[in-house]
Amino acid sequence: MSTPKAVLFDFSGTLFRFEARDDWFDDLHDEDGHPLHLDAQAVLIRRMTQPVGLPTVIEDDDRIAWEQRDLDPEQHRRAYLAMLRASGLTAPGHAEQLYARVLDPHSWQIFPDTEVVLRGLRAAGIPVGVVSNIAFDLRAVLALHGVADLVDEYALSYEVGAIKPNPRIFHAALDPLGVAPYDALMVGDSEEADGGARHLGCAFELVQDAPAVERPSALVDAVMRHGVVLPN
Repeated sequence: MSTPKAVLFDFSGTLFRFEARDDWFDDLHDEDGHPLHLDAQAVLIRRMTQPVGLPTVIEDDDRIAWEQRDLDPEQHRRAYLAMLRASGLTAPGHAEQLYARVLDPHSWQIFPDTEVVLRGLRAAGIPVGVVSNIAFDLRAVLALHGVADLVDEYALSYEVGAIKPNPRIFHAALDPLGVAPYDALMVGDSEEADGGARHLGCAFELVQDAPAVERPSALVDAVMRHGVVLPN
């Protein structure tokens, strides 16, 4: 196995994780004024972080917005507000309050080995790209943690106009780096979206989106399996 000439990373669930805090719900309640049950809180967070199983009550333009959410910030906002309200957050202003947490760089927790692997790749002379289905500028998250300068190229769906696994978004990261797909490694937490890089010829490593304390070395392990030697 040859050492990759570039490594691409997904963002959410791979380099960083959206971590909810209990105090986010202190001022939120249902339409009757009752505090949100823990089960209801869990549903809301799950739908914000793993947005599958769109509520059937979301229809028409809101459903279109959901399908296009990672291509346009306004569609993203509309889609998530509709999903949160359909999930029970119907009190005025409450869906907006919780949605704002997604855009707050402080809501994203860095995985323990993210900085280690990014600095190691930089020291090894291997360029890095971040390829993400996202509708906001994640550079602010990386900047907050002091690692934005360790990424050589960003391919964000709302800027590229394509979402993974569309080949365009992978090429949007690789082409400026001057690296052919068969010389690159993609690391991500989605077999379908991130694993789509294999159709271009990239190698692929799947990591699990788990609480940061449960995933101390997945990124380091992933690149080392492909012959990358990280400096001590």
